[in-house]
Amino acid sequence: MSKLKPTIFTGAATAIITPFKNGAIDYDSFGKIIEDQIKNKIDAIVVTGTTGEAATLTHEEHCECIRFAVEKIAGRVPVIAGTGSNDTAYGIELSKYACEVGADALLLVTPYYNKATPKGLIKNFLETADATDKPIILYNVPSRTGCNISLPVYKELAKHERIVAVKEASGNISTIAELIAECGDSYDIYSGNDDQIVPIMSLGGKGVISVLSNVMPEETHNLTKMCLEGNFSGAAELQLKYLKLINALFCEVNPVPVKTAMAEMGWCDIEMRLPLCEMEDSNKAKLIGLMKEHGLL
Repeated sequence: MSKLKPTIFTGAATAIITPFKNGAIDYDSFGKIIEDQIKNKIDAIVVTGTTGEAATLTHEEHCECIRFAVEKIAGRVPVIAGTGSNDTAYGIELSKYACEVGADALLLVTPYYNKATPKGLIKNFLETADATDKPIILYNVPSRTGCNISLPVYKELAKHERIVAVKEASGNISTIAELIAECGDSYDIYSGNDDQIVPIMSLGGKGVISVLSNVMPEETHNLTKMCLEGNFSGAAELQLKYLKLINALFCEVNPVPVKTAMAEMGWCDIEMRLPLCEMEDSNKAKLIGLMKEHGLL
């Protein structure tokens, strides 16, 4: 059976950082980063996600980030807005706004901290899907939310016409393989972990929502393109070539290392909002060393 739901993108989407300067969003830097991403062949951009520090944005900042990205990108690549929340009503409010200003799709994380039963998860996502008119990517990242989407929940949510894709960041390849086997006709599956791009795409995944592509957009695009063309041996070589750098970008909680890397490359200030703070010196030195090895500095 072929998938009848729309595909939002194939390839590499950047989970883009939100640059700050003196406590406020640095829209000048944000615009330059977006332009560089598009210039370097990125296939889509995710704003106000985990890497965009959405959890510490005010409501006004969250909305303005989405609006700015939509207007800056102007249809050149899909814009996916992170609008999930642990409060379903607030998530719906953000999602409606993103739809109104022209986001192409919504990324909905599982409710964090208060979590949910399987029944509650289903109601959370279905109510959001019913209240909005754009395709939805479910975001499963239990290491950060304490809440996992089980296969029965995936199967139930697959029945909704606007729930079209999954960002799987559980890290469990066996579970992801089962998801693709059971629901591959209903969802596009995207890797949520840069170290698992090739394994997931070899099982039928359509791409990655990436942190690595903040610093290596064209290289990440090329890796996924090889997979889409069936050149898994070539893609595997790239996956392994970048593995130490990928690991360094996650040696402390995301997005601390990637924002540090972007600052070292001159794209933004090293400014995060507490409880996120600057890297340990030893980790930073290792990251910078690997960036130099890859010609990023």
